[in-house]
Amino acid sequence: MMPPDTRQNLEQRLAQHAWTAFEDSLSLDGYAVLPQVLTPAQCVETAALFPQKDLFRSQIVMERYGFGRGKYQYFRYPLPDLVGRLRAALYPYLAPIANRWHAAMRLDERFPATHAEFLAICHGAGQHRPTPLLLRYQANDYTCLHQDLYGKHVFPLQAVVLLNQPGRDFAGGELLLAESDPKRPGRAEVVPWHQGDAVVFAVNHRPVRSSRGYYRAHLRHGVCRLLAGERHTLGVIFHDAG
Repeated sequence: MMPPDTRQNLEQRLAQHAWTAFEDSLSLDGYAVLPQVLTPAQCVETAALFPQKDLFRSQIVMERYGFGRGKYQYFRYPLPDLVGRLRAALYPYLAPIANRWHAAMRLDERFPATHAEFLAICHGAGQHRPTPLLLRYQANDYTCLHQDLYGKHVFPLQAVVLLNQPGRDFAGGELLLAESDPKRPGRAEVVPWHQGDAVVFAVNHRPVRSSRGYYRAHLRHGVCRLLAGERHTLGVIFHDAG
C-alpha cells in the first residue's frame, strides 16, 4: 500500500497538467506527452516488480511469436497499488476525449465517467483478464509495430510510462508511432520523453478533420532496437482482455 501522501501526489500531478493543450496535441498528432507522471523513485520501484512472478498472470517472450525481441508480463488482479491507481486516475481525463473521438469517427460506443464503470462493461462482455503490463528490453531487443485491441470493448487511448532515463540507463529503444492515412502519405514519428513521462496515444484509429468532416487514420506503435543498457516501461491499457 502506498503512503497516503504518495497517492495524493499522483492525483495532484495529473490535476496540474494542461489538459486542453494536451487534447489539442493528441488530436493533432495522435499522441501527447504527460511529463513526470511518476517520480524517479516510483519508476525504480515499478521496474523492480519485473522479477516478482506472483504479480503477473502471464509472460510473453516476443521472439517466440514474431513480435520482436524482449519480454513483457501482464499483471494479475489485484493490480499493484500504484498501477491500479494510475489506471483509475488517468481514465476520467481521457474518457471525455475518447467520447469526442468516437463521435467524430461516427462510432457508437461511448465511455462512462469512471474506470470502474467501464471495467464492469468489459467484464460483462467476458473481458476479464487485466491488461496493464510491464515490459523489459535489453541490448538488441525491439518490438514490431502493433496494436493492443484484445476484445469487443476497446478504449481508444492507452498510455505507456518510461521507467528508465534515456542516455543514462539505456541507448536506442525509442518509442515509434506509425500512422497510415487514407488521404495522404503515411508517417512515422519517434517520441521524445524522459523517465516518469507518460505518452498517451491512439490504440487503433484517430479522427482527422477534412473538408467533409472527419475520417479515420490508422495507428500502430513499436519500439526501436535497444543498443545498450536496460529499458522498462509500464503499459496502461484501459480495457481488459477476453
